Amino acid sequence: MTESAGFVPPPYPYDRLDHLATISNAFPGGTVDLSIGTPCDPPPAAVLTALGTSDSERGYPSSIGSEALRRSIRAWFERRFGVDVPIAQIGACIGTKEFVGTTPQYLRLRTPGRDTVLYPAVSYPTYEMGAILSGCRPVAVPTAADGSIDLSAIQPADVARALMLWVNSPSNPTGALSDLAAAATWGRAHDVPVFSDECYAEYTWDGPARTILQGGLQGVVAVHSLSKRSNLAGVRVGYYAGDAELVHYLQEVRKHVGMMVPGPAQAAGIAALADDKHVTVQRDRYRQRLDRLADVLETWSGLTIPMPAGSFYLWFDACDGWAFAERFATEGGALVSPGDFYGAGGAHNVRAAVVQPDDRIELVASRLGVK
Repeated sequence: MTESAGFVPPPYPYDRLDHLATISNAFPGGTVDLSIGTPCDPPPAAVLTALGTSDSERGYPSSIGSEALRRSIRAWFERRFGVDVPIAQIGACIGTKEFVGTTPQYLRLRTPGRDTVLYPAVSYPTYEMGAILSGCRPVAVPTAADGSIDLSAIQPADVARALMLWVNSPSNPTGALSDLAAAATWGRAHDVPVFSDECYAEYTWDGPARTILQGGLQGVVAVHSLSKRSNLAGVRVGYYAGDAELVHYLQEVRKHVGMMVPGPAQAAGIAALADDKHVTVQRDRYRQRLDRLADVLETWSGLTIPMPAGSFYLWFDACDGWAFAERFATEGGALVSPGDFYGAGGAHNVRAAVVQPDDRIELVASRLGVK
């Protein structure tokens, strides 16, 4: 008798672009990578200084985040959103991908009678993978016509088993904004914790930046990162804040696993959170690049390329995401993400990240013959 096979990790989404990278690398100047949302612009000089001069390398850092870091986060929430979050209800995480990927297993231990993770049907792949790695049921929630999460589409049987609900606004990949107040109300009504991934909040184009915490802290946790806000993806500084019991539980569990943001990274985070000017500069860069790349793609392809309500991604219907990506690599020497990376519902779509310098975007334009 043979044992059944255990979990076999699927191919990592961006590894599936390797064959297209071979095509685009053949262009003079090489590949222009618009597939992964990796910032290319420099963080503020004060942040780099703090990273190199904190004198915190030798000791173990606090898992929940130093008091100075959490006070900086609290001040940022107050300044940016008008929300007062007690320092005890704030915790640090090593970027936010690890938080997204590991939180379901911790909540499953907290509430063993529930086993379902709800998440947007077209979304960041780690919501689904975090559920799978925790032994939970991943259940995709359909999206409305505007790309926001459709809470009314959640089936009663899934509500009864729900361990948590992920919302993401502005959305990766669609850029859509969801009604965070409605999500919080839904979660409280059904006794389901709502985790709101708000990593692109600083790049909200339709109206002001929002957080789920503006409607109260009970039953909700907001998740933020300095990777996008401050071009610090390689430093790995994220944070979560909200419901007192949920945050305290996660702080205590994460202590036992040694989830610690390095001390120098925490110092850099304090410096980044103290400065809003560089965020304004970065917003202007991304907005200009979104406009320019949308114009290039529309002129070359004849497709309609809508501007997002938030984020630094263009998300558009190309009929066949992989066919578009191959043509773009062949003719433009650039990579974009086929929409099925973000769920089967995105198979017709493409995501293009405006995370290359202006001269690299112009290089793509010249290859495509677009002025």
